[in-house]
Amino acid sequence: MALEEKRERRPPVTPMMIEEEAALRNGSRSLTPGPWAEAAGPRPRTTERHIAVHKRLVLGFAVSILALLAVTMIAVLLSVRFEECGTTADSPPRVGGNGSLSGAARQPPEVGQPPGRSEEEAQGGEAAAAEEEEVDEEEEWQRRRELPPWARPRLPRHLRPLHYNLMLSVFMENFTFSGEVNVQLEVLNASRYIVLHAHRMHIEAVRVAEDKLAGGVRVARTFFHPQTQVFVVVLNRSLEAQKSYNLKIIYNALIENELLGFFRSSYVLHGERR
Repeated sequence: MALEEKRERRPPVTPMMIEEEAALRNGSRSLTPGPWAEAAGPRPRTTERHIAVHKRLVLGFAVSILALLAVTMIAVLLSVRFEECGTTADSPPRVGGNGSLSGAARQPPEVGQPPGRSEEEAQGGEAAAAEEEEVDEEEEWQRRRELPPWARPRLPRHLRPLHYNLMLSVFMENFTFSGEVNVQLEVLNASRYIVLHAHRMHIEAVRVAEDKLAGGVRVARTFFHPQTQVFVVVLNRSLEAQKSYNLKIIYNALIENELLGFFRSSYVLHGERR
């Protein structure tokens, strides 16, 4: 009697209920078409994916900014350290509390330089010494009541040139040239001076040699005497009479724009300057 009452209370079966029951049996959870089914259907997840991609982009951008800041800070620190090192190198040596020099200043002097003198000071000292020697030599010639060979209007006659070998390299881009001259000299009277005409030249090297077996003669110093436009080579020892020597000079100079030495000129042909 109870079962019959329950059966009587069941709602009536509709075609829609039959379709839903068939869909459940077939494993499909799709809903029947209708306005309420469209509202209850699964929503697309494109918005969530976009949010995840944006988060990754923002995170990557933040990491790149931090890396750039770190690299910039490292570069600034390194440049500051380099500037400090350069300033320390240019600054005078530091003196410790006991009067001793710091480790950077405890360096052995270069060969040929006395302790405690820089290269510029050494060069300045050599130039001053050369000027003093020139003054002493001029005073010596004055005591003899004679003009030094470089102050005379004509070249001295203790040397006689036998042969010249001249090589020139011309540079028309900047109107300069370099030259090398080898002069075979015959010594008539012993002397330690070689005097040649020269003007507005830069001398790079000077060598004096007797021959390959005897070797060279050391050059003590060289200088120009502008008053007579000569170049003077002072040797450590006198050249022996009745012997021949070879003088080699390497030099460079400007190709002058006036009638002096190795000069240049131009002319106009068909409206073109040559």
